[in-house]
Amino acid sequence: MTELPWIERAAGAPYFVTAQGEPWTPIGQNDAISWPELEGLFRRRDLPGVERHLRHLRDSGVTCLRLMLEYAQGNHRFLERPAGRFVPAMVQLWDDLFRLCERVGMRVLLTPFDTFFTWVRWRHHPYNAANGGPCSSRTRLLVCPETREFVKARLAFATRRWGGSGVIFAWDLWNEMHPAQAENRHGAFAEFIDDVGPFLRNLETELHGRAHLQCVSVFGPELLSSPAIADPIFRHPRLDFASSHFYESGTIDHPADTVAPALAVGRLTRDALGHITDLRPFLDSEHGPIHSFKDRHSTLPEEFDDEYFRHIQWAHLASGGAGGGMRWPNRSPHVLTPGMRTAQAALSRFLPLVDWPRFRRRNISDDIGLRGDAAHVFGCGDAHQAVAWLLRPGLEDAPAARGKRLLHRVARGTGASLTLTLPGLDPGAYEAVLWDTRAGRECGRLRAVAEGPAGLALPLRLSGPDLALAIRPI
Repeated sequence: MTELPWIERAAGAPYFVTAQGEPWTPIGQNDAISWPELEGLFRRRDLPGVERHLRHLRDSGVTCLRLMLEYAQGNHRFLERPAGRFVPAMVQLWDDLFRLCERVGMRVLLTPFDTFFTWVRWRHHPYNAANGGPCSSRTRLLVCPETREFVKARLAFATRRWGGSGVIFAWDLWNEMHPAQAENRHGAFAEFIDDVGPFLRNLETELHGRAHLQCVSVFGPELLSSPAIADPIFRHPRLDFASSHFYESGTIDHPADTVAPALAVGRLTRDALGHITDLRPFLDSEHGPIHSFKDRHSTLPEEFDDEYFRHIQWAHLASGGAGGGMRWPNRSPHVLTPGMRTAQAALSRFLPLVDWPRFRRRNISDDIGLRGDAAHVFGCGDAHQAVAWLLRPGLEDAPAARGKRLLHRVARGTGASLTLTLPGLDPGAYEAVLWDTRAGRECGRLRAVAEGPAGLALPLRLSGPDLALAIRPI
């Protein structure tokens, strides 16, 4: 078995590479150790089934899963119980999962707690002082000194046991930092990062001779009500990349069509890049129809959800995000559909068309010229390359399922001729590879010359609902 290379930031570009310098892009989604596809890990009930699943993911272009060391929806998946005592069955579970991921070639974005269930099931949690734990209140999770030591001990245990492997893509030091976890002290975010981040980085360097990348994540809508938290989330100097969770109200968390969510993701990605000043990578590490699923107890119709998923991932990538974002399934059961796996594979086949380690992109969605109003346009580029995605604004009713009329609409549109003009490219000859995002294959090539301020003009025939382009020098 070949040791899996570690993941690093590209030098001078907002993307990722392996330790050997090969481009690497996070394509994947959130999973949990108690959900159907990984539940066979617990007490080693079906390790071959889990390995088959991981191989299927790899063959679908998936490179990374976002996982929580503790997913506390029930009382039998606590990593520590009582606080400070690591449960042998859970340690065995993670031993097996890391071994399988190493064998298959799958990486993990790892966060130590599922803070949602830690919060809503606080009376059961081992860290609760009422259960013998260190913390007097869930509102002090980020600021309690005694709890902080337990958090660091958990991370230390994890890296001592599993951190020598390239399976860990990065640490999400805290899932969805929120002022409510810090007595509404916004300054506590930076204090936590300044304490926990260097502790883990120094320990890993001592143990392994290098350290895994680090980020923290945030529930995206909280940035609107607490704008001061943007600084530690997007710009903290001790973090390697930035991450947010795209749960915008109405458009993403309870979608009625498949175009509005894409527009929201394009805007949210552009806004996130606007916070970043040092070319660190950015990725959405959670999104999905959470309000539809959790509050309205509704699973989106599969065909509609497949298109919603595909549109979000292309809006994220084309707007300058690293990869296609990471879906929280929010389906019953909690698994991605076959159509979503097909969409991930289609995105993965597009990636070799771009020289990511040298792509110093900026978001250019608002700067791209489009003759007529035949499509919404998303794009990012630098002086040498560009990525663009066109999405038709037309909508029609989604097909009915099981004889029921659906109040959802999907993107449609007849053919349209248009001219796309991309700014910022150095003068010279370029080739645009046209990509069918549904079929996951090239559907044409165009050549054109950029002539200074006028930009690169590409005459296109948009025959379907959407089209992706990779533009590169000849």
